[in-house]
Amino acid sequence: MTGNWAAKAAAAERGPNVVVIFMDDMGYGDIGPFGAEGYPTPNLDRMAKEGRKFTDFYVTQAVCSASRAGLLTGCYNVRVNILGALGPKSTIGIHQDEVTLGEIAKQKGYATACFGKWHLGHHEQFLPLQNGFDEYYGLPYSNDMWPYHPGVRHLPMEERLKRWPHLPLIDGNRVINAQVNGKDQEDLTTEYTNRAVRFIEKHKDQPFLVYLPHSMVHVPLYVSDKFKGKSKRGLFGDVMMEVDWSVGQILDTLRKHQLDKNTLVIFTSDNGPWLSYGDHAGTAGPLREGKGTMFDGGCRESTLMWWPGSIPAGTVCSEPAMTIDILPTVAKLIGAKLPAHTIDGKDIWPLISGAPDARSPHEAYFMYYGRELQAIRMGKWKLHFPHGYRSMDGKPGGQGGIPTKYTQKRTPLALYDLHTDIGETKNVVAEHPEVVAQIEAIAKKARAELGDSRLKIQGKGVRPAGKVGAKVGA
Repeated sequence: MTGNWAAKAAAAERGPNVVVIFMDDMGYGDIGPFGAEGYPTPNLDRMAKEGRKFTDFYVTQAVCSASRAGLLTGCYNVRVNILGALGPKSTIGIHQDEVTLGEIAKQKGYATACFGKWHLGHHEQFLPLQNGFDEYYGLPYSNDMWPYHPGVRHLPMEERLKRWPHLPLIDGNRVINAQVNGKDQEDLTTEYTNRAVRFIEKHKDQPFLVYLPHSMVHVPLYVSDKFKGKSKRGLFGDVMMEVDWSVGQILDTLRKHQLDKNTLVIFTSDNGPWLSYGDHAGTAGPLREGKGTMFDGGCRESTLMWWPGSIPAGTVCSEPAMTIDILPTVAKLIGAKLPAHTIDGKDIWPLISGAPDARSPHEAYFMYYGRELQAIRMGKWKLHFPHGYRSMDGKPGGQGGIPTKYTQKRTPLALYDLHTDIGETKNVVAEHPEVVAQIEAIAKKARAELGDSRLKIQGKGVRPAGKVGAKVGA
């Protein structure tokens, strides 16, 4: 009894542990709590039953590196100049002066780790150990950035390697496998999970932050033997079953060591499904389009948050929120200082904790693709500015890991009421000129701060990305 009381007192004395599970290319409809079919996700179902489901949770941009920059810095990725998906030939990465979620936690003595896909620069100066994490194990960028990419598989290996070098696996700052193969990829989800479990057990007596950015379900899909052929949805379903198993391992470990009542677990994704891959891609459910677009199918993510006793069980939050809000929320929870420079996120703990009548602290969220401001979400409204986008246009995607081509389309100025039209199908711009005018005024401020390539506006608040070889303090 006395020991249990002492443990509770110690837990109250320290800030909560934090685990962020970040999927890759997972669609809005790919987990049970958001309607997945063809495979079970019992651990995610339980996470939703014991925690809170976020129906209107966004990422900064519907592509890999850009999305991760938003999550880890609390900034719109255009502010920190990380765009698109950095590859093995990139010479930029996260700037040394940016403050990451890991560095926020380090202020308060947290043990920090990243296990999975980093994708904020593969040169040593950009890797996790130089950016607030004590441990790192994983791939430096996407798992298709290798000489077996569908776009080069028809070429001799010598020619392939000119485009895509071999894929490295990194432990700390050291490459431990310079030529990752398919068999190695089958073990990634399990190995990331086991590393996270061991880290939690090693640091159970001190506060910790675990960032678990899975390589899956980005193509090419790989799954361990324990889940091969287990689903009714083919390889994609098998992979999602293994992801669900991974979530279960994390939650079970927290329960086993009585850490569940002092740990915030967040589950979300970097962007929506890569629809051109068809049966190897997920589904955006009721949402429009997918990865690579700023329609909601690309940037609105199925999100769960779990912290028994602190987050109300079995509840739903339909207020808009975004990954940029995680860093300032964690900072508030653990008593850390926010960066001295401008960030864009705000504390959303009232939304997470289910405070009565809690509302989004943001007037609106800005939705850039590249440097172009393509849309703004304000309350229930979403206004798209005229822009081009890619679409499957009703066609099925590819099969067996080979994609089909997108159709290029264009949207006019379009206003959608997302409360009545979740699929962004009915343009009501003519019926609500006052809403359009209000959002246009917000857009003007956003463009002054962050720019807009379509209108050739340079944003005054944009900071440089890191460059290879730049000296610390330079």
